[in-house]
Parts: sequence; C-alpha cells; structure tokens
Amino acid sequence: MDERLVQYDNKMQKTMGNLADEFGSIRAGRANPHVLDKLRVNYYGAPTAIQQVANVNVPEPRMLQIQPWEPSMVKEIEKAILTSDLGINPTNDGKVIRLLFPELTEERRKELAKEIRKKGENAKVAVRNIRRDANDSFKKLAKSADVSEDEIKELEEKTQKMTDKYIAEVDKAVEAKTKEIMTV
Repeated sequence: MDERLVQYDNKMQKTMGNLADEFGSIRAGRANPHVLDKLRVNYYGAPTAIQQVANVNVPEPRMLQIQPWEPSMVKEIEKAILTSDLGINPTNDGKVIRLLFPELTEERRKELAKEIRKKGENAKVAVRNIRRDANDSFKKLAKSADVSEDEIKELEEKTQKMTDKYIAEVDKAVEAKTKEIMTV
C-alpha cells in the first residue's frame, strides 16, 4: 500500500474499532461485562472503570456479578449503575452487586436496532470524512509537489476503494449486531 494512504487506512481501522466497542456496550438480553465499560466510579477522587476496582463475572447467562475489592466501593458502583443509561436495577448483599438482565421486549429490540443503525451511520460518516481529508491532502500535494495528475487520480481511486471496503464492513457489522438483537 502507498505510504501516503497508510495513515488514512489506520484512521478507518480505528473507526471500525470504535464501532465494535460501541456495539459491545449494547446489551442483547444476555449478560455481557462490556456493558460496564463506559461506566466510571469515584475511586479516591478519580473516575475509574468498574473493572479496575472490582471483579466482574457472568455466573449465569442473564446475570452479571460485580465483586468490589473494597467493600466501601459497593455503594459507589451501585450509584454509577443507577445513574447510567443501562436501565437495570442492581441488587447487593453488602459484598456483591448482581445485575439481572431481563428478556428484551420486541419494542426494546426495535429501539436497539435503530440505535445500532444510527451508530453504523455515524461510523460511515466518519469513514467518508477521512476519505475527504485524504482527497484534500492529495489536492494540496498536487499543487505543491512534483506529483503528476495521474498519480493523484490513482491515489483518489485507491482511497475510494478503501472507503468502499470499510463502509461494507460497517454494513456487515450493523447487520450482524441487528440480527443478534432481534434473535429471541
């Protein structure tokens, strides 16, 4: 691959990585520790990921169990979960917090499918913005350096192929996650 394209390919890969992270945080009726990834708790004055102050495991397919390393963190973790957009009420016995994931209703599945499509669309916009930045930089290159028009056109074509490839990947990811959500 042309070294002038590598940086844009890396940016597009990062966009795909971000999309995968966002999809990981969408709950699909099964317990998944990644739904807690974006939550932060106040740990000695610093916002800290729950996984860094507690042991998170899945004892049953529809339950997450969070066991803080310090008993004083139970209230903080519970507060973080309640103020988040997870929509799950935690229960605790003083030492362990349990999150029970209810079956998703048809209506909730459709809402999540819309959210997935929106996140996919945002990822496509990001990929297209990267393509635009690449093409802009190639136009500047054409004006300043001794690069032929054919070379610039070839770079733009390769950028378009790269863009098409990543947009197809986004579509596949959206389709797979939607199918996962809609499966009862």
